[in-house]
Amino acid sequence: MPQAVTSDLPSDIPTGRHRPTEAGDALTRLLAEHIKGITEQHRSSQSAVQQRLDALRSPGAGTTLRVEGALHLARPAFLPPDEEGQARLSRLDAGLRVIEAAFPQVATDAEICRLTCSMLEGAWRSRALAPPQAREQTPPCACVLCRRLPIPPARTLDDYGWRQSAGRPLAVKTWPYRRELDSVLTGGWSWTRQMNDLEHDLGHRHRFEDDILVFHEYKRVVDTIDTAGLTQLIEDRLAENFSTNTARALVAGLFAAHKRAVDEYWLQQHGAGTVTLPQTNPLSHSTYSALQMMDCLFWHVAPDSELWQEENLASLLLCRVIDDMADVRADALTGEISNFWLADLPTHTKAFYAACAIAIVKYGCTPEAHEPMWNTWLMTTTIVWMGLTGRHALWFDGITQGLPAAEACPLCDLQPNPCTGILTEGTTLTVAPRATVPALSARTAELSARCKVQHPRAWPLFDAELHAFEAVHGPWSGDIDNAWEILRRTYIAGVEASMAAPSPDRARAVQVDAGVVGAERFHALHDPRTGREDITLLAYMFACAHPHFLWNATGYVPTDVAGDWLDG
Repeated sequence: MPQAVTSDLPSDIPTGRHRPTEAGDALTRLLAEHIKGITEQHRSSQSAVQQRLDALRSPGAGTTLRVEGALHLARPAFLPPDEEGQARLSRLDAGLRVIEAAFPQVATDAEICRLTCSMLEGAWRSRALAPPQAREQTPPCACVLCRRLPIPPARTLDDYGWRQSAGRPLAVKTWPYRRELDSVLTGGWSWTRQMNDLEHDLGHRHRFEDDILVFHEYKRVVDTIDTAGLTQLIEDRLAENFSTNTARALVAGLFAAHKRAVDEYWLQQHGAGTVTLPQTNPLSHSTYSALQMMDCLFWHVAPDSELWQEENLASLLLCRVIDDMADVRADALTGEISNFWLADLPTHTKAFYAACAIAIVKYGCTPEAHEPMWNTWLMTTTIVWMGLTGRHALWFDGITQGLPAAEACPLCDLQPNPCTGILTEGTTLTVAPRATVPALSARTAELSARCKVQHPRAWPLFDAELHAFEAVHGPWSGDIDNAWEILRRTYIAGVEASMAAPSPDRARAVQVDAGVVGAERFHALHDPRTGREDITLLAYMFACAHPHFLWNATGYVPTDVAGDWLDG
């Protein structure tokens, strides 16, 4: 377990129950008190993966890459909130007190929300007003990962009009006849719950009708419902069918509303010329990790017995890292503060976290990964959802003109890893010759055969990745027609675009069509017979296969902050 971080932060006027500049330390201590160490069952599953892959690969020397645990690290002192920020925190505290009184079961959730929002307020004000500090100039890193970082294309806000909240809604949905699930976000959330809940049926599969309530309307909730109205909402809408998860969703909704409000406030100040926001922000390795716990801890609800397990928290944090990797340039342009790639971290650290994201998706493709915990499909469904919504930059920014060499690629050779200690004692990645199977199983061989006939230039790479995938996953038994239709319009289209002459328009076309095929085929991924098989293959090809479109979307070019209504 991590030790409590000592605080030398300045004191200021208390807001709610905590001094805002001390909120980060208090949040770290609270998380450290609740985190439970890795389970023996999880260790056993990791060992089984390693033994199975060792039997398939040629022996060779490996390289280890150490990632330090985030909660061990010191954080910067933040300025206290201004008058507007203190008023926002007071309103949040009033709402949380109502929820705590009605639902004492979520007192810890409410305290995490309170602390996270205090830290967020301080981070924004520090970003806007703190005098710039001289940064230590470090020479370019020549490590095995930093050498592979992509050169990002220049982007402007016009390139990201497709991400606007007010833009054309995508047709991806979970149930074709349920209007409340027309949202892409809702579809991805409830879809992940179904994937987790097929065997266990813990009651989470169909709870989203209640849990989604505040999520969809969080901004309207904070703008129009006062404390009395919130009490009435609890009594009328939630208490009748009480669940702890429902109460958690209300806390998460208040957090989302507060985060949106503080984001908009400072971007408006920037737009009016009152302050000038720098491209960087004061979030450190540790403050980023603590902030993201609230941002996803209760969207992806695990059973209470597993909520604080290290293996669960690692997947939650890296789920956000994956999202930040693909969103980085749009968030840079719009001033998003919580994006990992905009935080005050060395490029080397960010590269290691990107590698962790790939390693944990690869681990999620193994059958052994899905035994110990309920929330084990989060990473694989996240990357597939990103690839099929057309809302993320996975294909748009991830297409690299001129394929990098696959030989001796450290990203190809990253070994599957659940990255369990990423918050606490740290984790160690391994780069070693990857395993491949000598022959493909029948259904995977059919995918390879179709590619050889229809896309011969892409076939050698596609076939090699299928051999590597089956080493990680075992024989594949998915829906051939559905998987092929998706892969030919996403991964294979991306490979062919990379082989062609540079063309931003062609890269954009691949992404638009990825959203279209997602709308057409998303429902098939719910099939209890083949859905998980298809999800696993798609996750591998979208995140782990050469030329690593997820990694290629991590590039960051500083440009002027110009906030708009893009979702962060």
